[in-house]
Amino acid sequence: MKTLTLTTAALALFAGAAAAQDVVRLGTEGAYPPYNFINDAGEVDGFERALGDELCARAELTCTWVTNDWDSIIPNLVSGNYDAIMAGMSITPEREEVIAFSDPYTQPDPSAFLGMDDSADLSTGVIAAQTGTIQAGYVASEMPGATLLEFATPEESVAAVRNGEADAVLADKAFLDPVAAADDALSLVGEDVLIGGGIGVGLRQTDTELKAKFDAAIQSMKDDGTLNTMITDLLPGSATF
Repeated sequence: MKTLTLTTAALALFAGAAAAQDVVRLGTEGAYPPYNFINDAGEVDGFERALGDELCARAELTCTWVTNDWDSIIPNLVSGNYDAIMAGMSITPEREEVIAFSDPYTQPDPSAFLGMDDSADLSTGVIAAQTGTIQAGYVASEMPGATLLEFATPEESVAAVRNGEADAVLADKAFLDPVAAADDALSLVGEDVLIGGGIGVGLRQTDTELKAKFDAAIQSMKDDGTLNTMITDLLPGSATF
């Protein structure tokens, strides 16, 4: 067991050194618009694609994009499959026990409920959420009367409301707003809730140099207003800095 622990640590240190010297691989889900999605050309697109490319340019890093399922996105960062996560991931104390985060590149955004109509039972009903998200954690810990129904993707959680499996879905409001606008059968219901501490770049805890580069690039975008412009253009309705 001791040998395994030392080997894992050595691999993490090697991966961190490689990230500082070679191409930085950015991991994203590619399934959470407007933060990240796959466009018609089969490429990563969205707010985080635009932001990540700009951060890499400012930090003078050569970056490539890698897609990974949400439920294994942190383990595969730690194991070295890529070097950073930009996937709409909120900064939470639980995640900070496993990985490091850059300074936030969004303010804490409200989460919202989406249901068929205002009669959706939020207090004792079935609430869908994507597995491993702050919303799933919120339903489990802060909504004792409700039943949590978890899904691997955000689309599946919305589909659960459409087909009657769930009374409502809880997700980032920026994700649910366009879903509600495009489907007359669905609407935002109940009150918004604030969860998490904003979104940041997820990094291995050993990659302190890479974290410093991302922090500096994020701060430069905050200082010159570029980040606020990007948030306004690509995350409509979200709070700016």
